[in-house]
Amino acid sequence: MTGIIILAAGSSSRMGQAKQQLIYKEQTLLQKAMRSTIGIANHKTIVVLGARHESILPDVDSKIADIVINPDWEQGIASSIKSGVRALQTLYPQVQNVLLMLCDQPFVTTYLLQKLIETSGSDEKAIVACAYLDTVGAPVLFGKFWFDELLTLQGQEGAKKLLFKYREQIIKIPFTEGSIDVDTPEDYQRLLNG
Repeated sequence: MTGIIILAAGSSSRMGQAKQQLIYKEQTLLQKAMRSTIGIANHKTIVVLGARHESILPDVDSKIADIVINPDWEQGIASSIKSGVRALQTLYPQVQNVLLMLCDQPFVTTYLLQKLIETSGSDEKAIVACAYLDTVGAPVLFGKFWFDELLTLQGQEGAKKLLFKYREQIIKIPFTEGSIDVDTPEDYQRLLNG
């Protein structure tokens, strides 16, 4: 079983409003991220919320995802990764790998997520990451072997720290649109003008 963690706890400080709730193609960015997980076989999805969680909660379909509120969201993305991994281990101890997603990458598709999962196979030591703009990043899948190391991340250290540390072990999946994320009003306007 694959655990999918959608990281959506940040305050969107550069955006000035909750980017999780920005509308793109008639749904919020968070809803779009959640819907990309529908149809994936043998998986469980967790959405990690933090800042503004009271206003974002109504956007989360509890039939698609479990909700985790990260009270430590201000400490950085590492706290949200840890909240999600711990929740998966508690709720679904049979999970064999974890797929980390961001809620602000509007071009993530079910097909892409399925490809990451299929590429990992049953290898508990697998790291499968998306490749774009001469780097690797989210969405990214880690086999169960890496769970303990994910739980050691601190502050603003995202999974990128592990991707740099173990770069030789990464299997890369091309995802050109992965470079498009929504951090600022200008990013959002470019997306809408597409």
